Amino acid sequence: MKKLSIILLAALLISTGAVAQKKYSVYGVGFYNLENLFDTQHDEGKNDYQFLPDGSYRWNELKYTHKLHNMATVLGELGTDVLSGVGCAVIGVSEVENAHCLQDLCDQPELKARNIQFCHIEGPDQRGVDCALLYNPALFTVRDVKLVPYVYELPADSARATRGFLTVSGTLADEHVAFIVCHWPSRFAGSYYRELGGKQVRVVKDSLLREDPSCKVFVMGDMNDDPTNKSMYEALGAKEEIDQITPDQMYNPWYNILVKQKTGTLQYDGRWNLFDQIVMTPNVLNQNGAKDYETLKYWKPQIFRRDYLFQQEGKYKGNTKRTTAGGSWLDGYSDHLPVCIYLIKEQK
Repeated sequence: MKKLSIILLAALLISTGAVAQKKYSVYGVGFYNLENLFDTQHDEGKNDYQFLPDGSYRWNELKYTHKLHNMATVLGELGTDVLSGVGCAVIGVSEVENAHCLQDLCDQPELKARNIQFCHIEGPDQRGVDCALLYNPALFTVRDVKLVPYVYELPADSARATRGFLTVSGTLADEHVAFIVCHWPSRFAGSYYRELGGKQVRVVKDSLLREDPSCKVFVMGDMNDDPTNKSMYEALGAKEEIDQITPDQMYNPWYNILVKQKTGTLQYDGRWNLFDQIVMTPNVLNQNGAKDYETLKYWKPQIFRRDYLFQQEGKYKGNTKRTTAGGSWLDGYSDHLPVCIYLIKEQK
């Protein structure tokens, strides 16, 4: 497996009076809501009519081609602030219509140059949008892929099929890792349904750890909730302080970014939300002052920002630049900003 190295100085190490230097391998793990990456063809049984040439968005090959290029530009740059020219080892994505769109996306020059591949299982969402995992096969090897269904508790909801939890296990940095890619029910559905999603993902996470307690599990996605909301904080058990995380909980680095830095990944009425999150099990953490990087460990988070991702003028200056808004095609990107975390491991 190709190793990516960076020299991290004394900020990461404590030595006896001298500045110590060690080499580390660094890996990026990202997530991005692609905001309606649809092709121009109808998928049987799906309500994708808005994204057809005669639909409300007048979605044609020109717009689809531009959308693919724009998404590939962002995905190709995600993680390069630390890993120049390499980017993330894996990136979870949401709001992609099908495998055809994913293949077209991976065929874009920005991703094809790195031989980016994808994991995807067609889900039951009525609108036809799914989650997927993009990965660089030079850095991540897939072991298993499954789609765990979202299960409604109330019989009256049983016909409202929605997105499941794409669970991909594999090998990163010679270690067993698993990624659960989510797109929880919308804000229109009410908190109860996202709390239900949090409880179910927690069960999936726990089952992975029962099978292999050393497996490092990452839950990522557009949760349609902030880190402070019940679905994340209570149902999933994703907490904000590294040293206080218990074995049955997860660490959420985005909590304090929202609460203390007052920033996020999407805006509504001038207020930031942080729906796009990557959280992790305690075995990825150095707790209580430990400086152990002999196994893969969490380093830091990043909300990915570039000027081109924002409106530069007009009424909505400073907002994310969407593909369409108010019925007009903006040739933009997404209403969400991408996020990533960096993991490090000492080179032997």
